[in-house]
Amino acid sequence: MAKRRNVSTDRRSRCFGSPKDPLMLRYHDEEWGVPLHDDRRLFEILLLEGFQAGLSWPTILHKRENFRTAFDGFDPAKIARYGERDQRRLLADPGIVRNSRKIEAAIGNAGAFLKVREEHGSFDRYIWQFTGYTTLRRSGLLSWRDVPSSTPESDAMAKDLKRRGFRFAGTTICYAFMQTIGMVNDHNVSCFLAPPESTPQGTSTTPAKGVT
Repeated sequence: MAKRRNVSTDRRSRCFGSPKDPLMLRYHDEEWGVPLHDDRRLFEILLLEGFQAGLSWPTILHKRENFRTAFDGFDPAKIARYGERDQRRLLADPGIVRNSRKIEAAIGNAGAFLKVREEHGSFDRYIWQFTGYTTLRRSGLLSWRDVPSSTPESDAMAKDLKRRGFRFAGTTICYAFMQTIGMVNDHNVSCFLAPPESTPQGTSTTPAKGVT
């Protein structure tokens, strides 16, 4: 097993995250903006982003393992079968965000997720179509002020997800989802993970699985 680095001495420039919050730092370094194509993990991020609505991402990230336990490892097939007893259990769980509308949406979204996967073969193949199966990158991202909260791509995604019955998946949530799973790369130019500025917009070396 690879030795985990000592983040307390890591002073590299980042978009967010610091040694004061190692969890956020590792999320920035190891997840945010990295192309993701695993269906279970895509559902995990979509569920967590839905619970973030109106809250901060660090709040959700620090409850992530509680969510994992409460929601059966983010297994959409199990979550889609949740009934009233499960909803009461979740509402009584202090380790997660106890919001009845978000819990109901998560259960409903699990069922919608399974339908998309059945139709398209994988959720991965479906969701990456909104960026043409590539990672989008805007040049000149100098700071958070240059990062949008939504784009035409996230608008289109949100509209189609709503049509398919997803809730808590508006355009702002969709854009945050796209950032996390690497459909867009929004690392600012001063970040050590920023790609070279010569990289053209829309460039990616990691297409969705099965896409040629």
